[in-house]
Amino acid sequence: MILLPHRKAAPIARGRFRPQPRDTSKRLRINDLIRISPIRLIDEDDNPVGVVDVEEAKRLAKEAGLDLVEVAPKGEPPVCKIMDYGKWKYAQKKKEQKARSHAKQSELKGMRLRPKIDIHDLGIKMGKAREFLIDGDKVQFTMLFRGREMAHRNLGLAAMRRICDDLSDIAKIESEPKMMGRRATMVLAPDRAAAAKSASEKKSAKSEGNAGGNAGGNAGGDKPAPPAPKAAKDPQAAPANQA
Repeated sequence: MILLPHRKAAPIARGRFRPQPRDTSKRLRINDLIRISPIRLIDEDDNPVGVVDVEEAKRLAKEAGLDLVEVAPKGEPPVCKIMDYGKWKYAQKKKEQKARSHAKQSELKGMRLRPKIDIHDLGIKMGKAREFLIDGDKVQFTMLFRGREMAHRNLGLAAMRRICDDLSDIAKIESEPKMMGRRATMVLAPDRAAAAKSASEKKSAKSEGNAGGNAGGNAGGDKPAPPAPKAAKDPQAAPANQA
């Protein structure tokens, strides 16, 4: 038996698979895809035409140079409208893109603390956390304990409670402070209702302060009397020191 040399199989080319973008817009039946009859028709000017035969509606749409679009398939009878379907789809796509661009994804920001943190440093941390919460992000505070600091865990938990109290006007507690080994964690989330209430209270307090200042200024007394006019000089009067 003659043995032939082993021939290595040619490698199979593998291209990168790129899935096609999915069309998330609402799919509607148009023109000849609409087979149910009769239908309730709305013309291109949004005026109700009434219940008509589907072939008659297609004829009216064709005469107007537009499409017949089934906008409410579950209606009895289904509701169709005469309109420019391509233009409508373009407007819907732009609206979805604008909504996605304005939608902000909430992120989880991290803040590390120590039980013996300085008051000034804690104020800086809380100021940064306030900025994150106003931007719509969540903030996770992590208190680290090292060595003998584990014997003073109450100091770290007290600092976390102080943070909750100072940020309660714009935030709510999503995860209570809890110990996990040598660290304590807590998560605060933005509270839109509390932030709006705090802003309105500050605005009303400011307006009351301005009104009180104006009232106090007006009640302080009458206007000061104008200075007495200077006596007019008599050109014929002799100076007092003249002999």
